[in-house]
Amino acid sequence: MLPYLSEYFGNASSTHRAGRDARSALNAARDRISAFIGCSPAELVFTGGGTESDNTAIFGAAEASSGRGRHIITTQIEHHAVLHACERLEKFGYEVTYLPVDKFGQVSVRDVEAAVRPDTVLISVMYANNEVGTIQPVKEIGAIAREKGILFHVDAVQALGHLPIDLGSLPVDLMSFSAHKLSGPKGTGALYIARSARVAPLLYGGSQERKRRAGTENTAGIVGFAEAVKIFEGARYEMQQKLEKLRQEMVMELERRLGSGGYVVNGHPTERLPHILNVSFPGVSTESLLMNLDLAGVAAASGSACTSGSLEVSHVLRSMGLPEEVTASAVRFSFGRTNDEAQIAAAAEAVQDIVTRLRR
Repeated sequence: MLPYLSEYFGNASSTHRAGRDARSALNAARDRISAFIGCSPAELVFTGGGTESDNTAIFGAAEASSGRGRHIITTQIEHHAVLHACERLEKFGYEVTYLPVDKFGQVSVRDVEAAVRPDTVLISVMYANNEVGTIQPVKEIGAIAREKGILFHVDAVQALGHLPIDLGSLPVDLMSFSAHKLSGPKGTGALYIARSARVAPLLYGGSQERKRRAGTENTAGIVGFAEAVKIFEGARYEMQQKLEKLRQEMVMELERRLGSGGYVVNGHPTERLPHILNVSFPGVSTESLLMNLDLAGVAAASGSACTSGSLEVSHVLRSMGLPEEVTASAVRFSFGRTNDEAQIAAAAEAVQDIVTRLRR
């Protein structure tokens, strides 16, 4: 990224040499990322992150399809970038159906189909949940949407790189991504918009991104996004195996130190991401546990990083219908490429010490 923060600092929309150099880097980045997810470069729009991508998909699809209907289907466990956007649309006369999930955090395909109405214009379901890691049946839901001529948006921010994404075969019209989930730069994202999908722009001004996202492109961030994809793609299998092993190590350490009755793993046992572990420690409050973990040098969260400053019980766990002692003591651990087994052991030891002390 460094050269595009200094010597190649041109505006990619300018026609002079510095601008053309930036444009060339932008095009190369778009080619690499679109190849990684199986779409045409022309179908990829760069944004300021996952939230903007989600908002563009929700508001853009709703506006472009308002003449056909004003009903939207989503789930109760979506990221707030989707939920709050839907709540905003409700204030403008749209109707939104928020589907429940089972105790594992998975939505029913039958429930989605049953919720479809003649005026339904958009279905938005995340690929995998950011708090518990549960994978949703997006292929089956997409098939329903295609059959009924409804736009289908998938928030794939948490899934990018961890789950197979081939937009040439997936029945998806809109898909959101964020660079930092692949260890890329924060504040850079992308939105896949299928050629057949009509989406009104969220931002107005210039004609950047084929008039779908106005504003000077973040060339350095986009180049960083593409480089993160390149690094991850080169070691994807090894990375997935490593993350799965770290997760299993953490669970085994908790079992050894606290016993099977000392903790509860939340989420689907098999249909899940490899790098997210949501665990509850009944009898210990989430707030107390997080404060003590932080003092011990362990970075954990109560849910999404976007809401980790909130003391409210996770809307995801609440929607899963879990007991209060489980929802009130849940902590999310995330694993990345720089973590190792020694850190897992140290984190588990810290958890053991803190939980034992607080329960006493």
